[in-house]
Amino acid sequence: MASREEIARLATAKERLVREGELYRLSTLRSKHQVSNALHPQALLHGAVDQAIGALQARLGGLLGGQGGSGSGFSITTVLPYVVTAGTWVARKRMWKPALAVGVLVAGGIYWLMRREPKP
Repeated sequence: MASREEIARLATAKERLVREGELYRLSTLRSKHQVSNALHPQALLHGAVDQAIGALQARLGGLLGGQGGSGSGFSITTVLPYVVTAGTWVARKRMWKPALAVGVLVAGGIYWLMRREPKP
C-alpha cells in the first residue's frame, strides 16, 4: 500500500494536471472566439484597409523621404494632418475644381523639378 507522503504527492500532481487542463480549455476557447471575431466582415474589411494604408504609407514614405526614408525630415505622418485639414476646408467651401487645378499644377511643377538635370 502507498504511504501518506506518496498519496499527498499524487494528489498535488493530480491537482496540477487538472489546473493545466482548465488552462488549456480556456486558451482553446479564447482562440476559438478570436478566430470567430476575426472572420466577421467588418473585421476583415478593417484588416484589409489597414494593410492598404500601410502599403501606401510605405510607398509614399519612400517617395517623400528620398533614398534613406528619414534623411530629409519630411515624412507622411507630419504632412498628413495638414492635408486632411486642407481637404476638409476644400470640401466645406465646395472648391473641388480650383483645388484640383492647383493640385495638377503643383504635381506638374514637382515632376518638372525632379526631372530637371542639375547644372554642375
